[in-house]
Amino acid sequence: MYQVLYCLTDEHDWRLVALGGAVCLLASAAAISLFHRARATRGPGRLAWITLDAAVSGCGVWATHFIAMLAYGPGGAGAYNIPVTILSLILAISVTFVGLSIAVSSSRAAWIVLGGAIVGGGVAAMHYTGMAALEMPARVDWIGSTVAASVLFGVVFAALALFVAARRDDLFHALTATVLLTVAIVAHHFTAMGAVLLTPDPTLAISGLAVLPASMSFLTASAAVAIIAIALVAALLDRRAKGELGRQQLVLDSALENMSQGLCMFDADGKIILFNERYAAMLRRTDIALTGRLLVDVLREEQAKGQWQGDADEFFARLVADAREGRTTSQVVNRFGRSIRVVNQPMQGGGWVATFEDITEWLEAQAKITHMARHDALTGLPNRVLFHEQLEHGLNRAKSDDQLAVLCLDLDHFKDINDSLGHPIGDALLKEVGRRLKATVGESDTVARLGGDEFAVVQIGRSEETAARSLAGRLVEVISAPYEIDDHQIVIGVSIGISLSPQDGSNPDELLKNADLALYRAKADGRGTYRFFETGMDARAQARRLLEMDLRAALQRDEFQPYYQPIRDVASGRVVAFEALLRWNHPQRGLIAPINFIPVAEETGLIVQLGEFVLRSACTDAASWPDDIDVAVNLSPVQFKSPNLIASVTAALAASGLEAHRLELEITESVLLQNSEATLTTLHELRAMGVRISLDDFGTGYSSLSYLRSFPFDKIKIDRSFVSELATREDSMAIIRAVTGLGRSLGIVTTAEGVENDAQLELLRREGCTQAQGYLFSKPRPASEVALMLERPRLRASA
Repeated sequence: MYQVLYCLTDEHDWRLVALGGAVCLLASAAAISLFHRARATRGPGRLAWITLDAAVSGCGVWATHFIAMLAYGPGGAGAYNIPVTILSLILAISVTFVGLSIAVSSSRAAWIVLGGAIVGGGVAAMHYTGMAALEMPARVDWIGSTVAASVLFGVVFAALALFVAARRDDLFHALTATVLLTVAIVAHHFTAMGAVLLTPDPTLAISGLAVLPASMSFLTASAAVAIIAIALVAALLDRRAKGELGRQQLVLDSALENMSQGLCMFDADGKIILFNERYAAMLRRTDIALTGRLLVDVLREEQAKGQWQGDADEFFARLVADAREGRTTSQVVNRFGRSIRVVNQPMQGGGWVATFEDITEWLEAQAKITHMARHDALTGLPNRVLFHEQLEHGLNRAKSDDQLAVLCLDLDHFKDINDSLGHPIGDALLKEVGRRLKATVGESDTVARLGGDEFAVVQIGRSEETAARSLAGRLVEVISAPYEIDDHQIVIGVSIGISLSPQDGSNPDELLKNADLALYRAKADGRGTYRFFETGMDARAQARRLLEMDLRAALQRDEFQPYYQPIRDVASGRVVAFEALLRWNHPQRGLIAPINFIPVAEETGLIVQLGEFVLRSACTDAASWPDDIDVAVNLSPVQFKSPNLIASVTAALAASGLEAHRLELEITESVLLQNSEATLTTLHELRAMGVRISLDDFGTGYSSLSYLRSFPFDKIKIDRSFVSELATREDSMAIIRAVTGLGRSLGIVTTAEGVENDAQLELLRREGCTQAQGYLFSKPRPASEVALMLERPRLRASA
């Protein structure tokens, strides 16, 4: 130690020592600043910052060494070997690059310390290589213990410098790291110089590749200038980068505070890093400190106030575990009477971001829409979709000795009440009928309104036929009792058809069909009574078989012809499409409407051939129309079971030359009740061809909103039953308003069917319905009259 102090005080020029220290301090400050920039950068930019940092650090160590060597004056003339001097600079930069790369690329303390130690080793390598470049008429010997101490000083202080710098990027840590790195370089140099022992030897000569100290002074000054320039450039870049980060921070803060969602970011330990005001307000945490606190501590504080329920430690541990394992979690929690959806998204490198969205109103709206879709708007009873589900559920849970009964009810003379007393009285009557039905059936039974004056009951859990008979008798008696509605005494009757499971069917559709057949028998037997399904009730089925035979013959004799009804744009009044409607020109019965033969065609499978005929004819006819006029063709659920559907559509388009986007295929909701996966696959294939898909008769039957989520329909067609009562029933108006609003929100065209008067059209226009179709414009007409329908704005049914 005495040797080191003697060397420093008696063998050095303090002016040059001070200059060397200043250069070292400046270089160390620049190195630490660049170290912070490198750790904050990802990707290729990090390598650039490490390279620049290594260059600044290496040049700083090199310049400090040679300035200090100029200050060293033990006597005797000397010079520096140029190749070895350059090698010392290369060693300083390259070894420092290795150490910085290790320290920058890891967040673990051990690796950072190792990187710092390598940087310290680079300082030692540079020093002793630089000393080897010294040529003078004297032998240089070393004190081994002092050499070891010099290396140890450089390694330890350099490791400490990078360890401190890596902990946090702030002024305190930057200054501390700068001082430590300066100490590492200076302590190493002067300790190493204290280890030098010079013995004069005149026989040693200076080589021709050596440079004199004066020249070395110039080189060192140049290096010092270069260091300062690099440091200034780095500082400017760092300042600019921090300024940009500051601007980005302002943008981020503005975005955070204007989010509709609450947001909170946690580190890997569960400490709150940042949050926005929406988060604090939503969870009522505006009055407590959050930043830097563990979430579990906040939960415990709220638990003590009675504002949080559950095990805080278990909840917190689960969140931390999910984040560490990279699992994204989502849940809906109830806080202060509000429903909040919470999504926890893990972050790379640890921690997670939680977003909080208040979905209270959305859930209420969804519940309301779902209820409307599954319940009758007038009576509040389940509609067909819910009835179908509960019937299927009852069949699935029925025991082997249980009997399930399906009762189909149709009010007698209800139409007369509507016609004579008006729809408001009729609606009130339907409500009262629904109330009486609910009061009469058992707790486990289900009552539904299927539409119009049709109701249905499922009786579950009775093992004898007499139970169904007894219920039917009570229903006939209760429904037939007089009603007092708005000072009107009304008397109606009810006809009931009954089918029993398992003997009359084992699935909902079969039971409903057989109950319906029994209902027709009850009506045929004079109404006001009930009938059970019997095998002998197949007279109607026989009539259908005759109709089936006629259908097969009609296909061979080309008795079918497509008719077209215009679809008009409500806003412009222009015809935008025609719907193809099949007509049967029977040689004896004349023109037969589809409603009379399509059900039979679907049951027998003939609908596939009929559908292909309509598709081919409609495409061929439409190809001759103006390019902006489309054609709509109905597809039966049975057609979707045919594996040739895609091929049929492709062939019809190819043969006619019609562009695919001008063809619109209409399906009903019952199509989606079949094999949904296969059906959706077929629909997507058709859509991929360019064909547009419409959902027909929306509002009747099932009307499940899940269909609109499962497939992007181009159009929703509102059933005529709602349009016909548009001006007289508020619930019909409400349903149309809901459907048109839904269409606007989803970007789906809405078409109202069955428009028969201007009042209906005006109401539809006011509610934002896109298109309209009905006898107000024209009845269905043959293809030869399409041009006439395009020319004349309205061809009423009487025309």
